Amino acid sequence: MKALKNITLKVWRQKGPTAPGNFETHVLPEISEEASFLEMLDVLNERLIADDKEAVVFDHDCREGICGTCSLMINGVAHGPQRATTTCQLHMRTFKSNDTIVIEPWRAAAFPIIKDLMVDRSSFDRIIESGGFITAITGGAPDANLIPVPKTVADAAMDSAECIGCGACVAACPNGAASLFTGAKLAHLNLLPQGQAERFKRTESMVEKMDEYFGSCTNHGECHAACPKEISLDVIALMNKDYRQSKTKNRKQISRT
Repeated sequence: MKALKNITLKVWRQKGPTAPGNFETHVLPEISEEASFLEMLDVLNERLIADDKEAVVFDHDCREGICGTCSLMINGVAHGPQRATTTCQLHMRTFKSNDTIVIEPWRAAAFPIIKDLMVDRSSFDRIIESGGFITAITGGAPDANLIPVPKTVADAAMDSAECIGCGACVAACPNGAASLFTGAKLAHLNLLPQGQAERFKRTESMVEKMDEYFGSCTNHGECHAACPKEISLDVIALMNKDYRQSKTKNRKQISRT
């Protein structure tokens, strides 16, 4: 098993949201190239703890590219240099011996730093709470083929559902916009028959909640480039279309009541 030698890490350290922060430099004499990026941080923390120093705080959970918890800027790139890869799926073989790696948290006003590399992404939760659900009757699960859905529509909805809510799109966007995230969550529900009853109410609510926290989309496309699940920019176009329609349809609905 090959090992990388003399990896220099410049890690952002910050005690709290309002505290000043700074880069802290550490050198790992040796690390296996088969180690994941988070396993490398585990090794660093073990060394810090052994030296009676405070470990670096960072988000992690499943470490399988599913949960969306890992959230690091690595050498200025969300999730690191490898496309369609979360931080936990990134391996040290991507780097070389004697490399310097700069590790930062997401840099976005809507994601305040909690400590070190951990940020507060509860603004995403507020968007989902505002309409990211389908009202359905309770009872037993219906047969899978009870509601016919064209395959192209089902595939598009499933592609949107791949969004793991990591926040890389926001961190990469120069405006700090969350249009790719919100568009993915809307497309997932709005394309399916079960989501039609609340489609325009959901769209209006989620988009306007998004605007409370995040910047506006100006079609830079950095969000798609940074997304580890490669969510298509089409979801933003669909969101904008549905939002325009919601302002008419919801107004008509109000006028009838």
